[in-house]
Amino acid sequence: MVLPADSRLQLTPDLNICRILNGMWQVSGAHGQINPKAAIQAIFLYIDAGFTTWDLADHYGPAEDFIGEFRRQLLAIRGQEALANLQTFTKWVPRPRKMTKKVVEDNINIALRRMNVASLDLMQFHWWEYSDKNYLDALKFMAELQTEGKIKHLALTNFDTKHLQIIINAGIKIVSNQVQFSLVDRRPEVAMVQFCQQHDIKLFTYGTVCGGFLAEKYLGQPEPRNFDLATASLRKYKNMIDAWGGWQLFQELLLTLKEIADKYNVTISNVAVRYILDKPAVGGVIVGARLGVSEHIENNAKVFSFRLAQEDSDRIEQISQKSRNLYQIIGDCGDEYRR
Repeated sequence: MVLPADSRLQLTPDLNICRILNGMWQVSGAHGQINPKAAIQAIFLYIDAGFTTWDLADHYGPAEDFIGEFRRQLLAIRGQEALANLQTFTKWVPRPRKMTKKVVEDNINIALRRMNVASLDLMQFHWWEYSDKNYLDALKFMAELQTEGKIKHLALTNFDTKHLQIIINAGIKIVSNQVQFSLVDRRPEVAMVQFCQQHDIKLFTYGTVCGGFLAEKYLGQPEPRNFDLATASLRKYKNMIDAWGGWQLFQELLLTLKEIADKYNVTISNVAVRYILDKPAVGGVIVGARLGVSEHIENNAKVFSFRLAQEDSDRIEQISQKSRNLYQIIGDCGDEYRR
């Protein structure tokens, strides 16, 4: 399988990425058991298909360790050059407290060791409490470690527009912010997208297929009950669907997406991902990978086989106009984690 040229993005002069990132939250334990050997073999399958970019975190169970082991195997089998075709983006999610250079460096060193790298491609930083201003100190120390070569690029996860502005004003260079963005949750369009365009910041989006709800599997189905929702993702995004407009409106959305998908011989999830990929400031969409359990390589590749016509977007927009305003209900990007 060879992905087309438009599947890639030159994020920075030294980082060329796949615009569908493989999300590793699903190895964290909240989605069932993952076999390590099977997971490593699955990473090879993704890489060979052109899906070379990975999103992980310090708290995603063994995700960083999986990447470290994969790098060791890749080096042994294919040599140093093969490592250059791999992009691995991790996160640091500390509990708010006083930040010293040692605290920051110790945690960065843990990620370096687990992932078996000399320098982190992209460190995506999350902070739980805006009232605790130590996040600025943490970022300034990370910027120092960037100068020292331990981090190549700094990024954020779930920061709102106001605090992204504060960070930029502090002189810290940010290349991306990871936010929830989907046909159901379009809050980034209110303020975040415009700000990111102005400051050359890309968005990496998650929740874009609503944990699997944006799929044929749920079209024409009765509303699932809590005990039907077997994973953390399904429980989370069912709540988001409820806040957005409820199951009946969601069925209307799925039916429309199915008609659009059939026109292009793709799937509902393909249409959902393509729609967000085409939004301004979006650099890539993160699609979860249940490594060694269920792979979506061939289906994900279809995202790059078509482009939505204006009439398709107009039909989707008509349904969105019937939904509730999640920005008014929840707030800006990431506010759902700080209420």
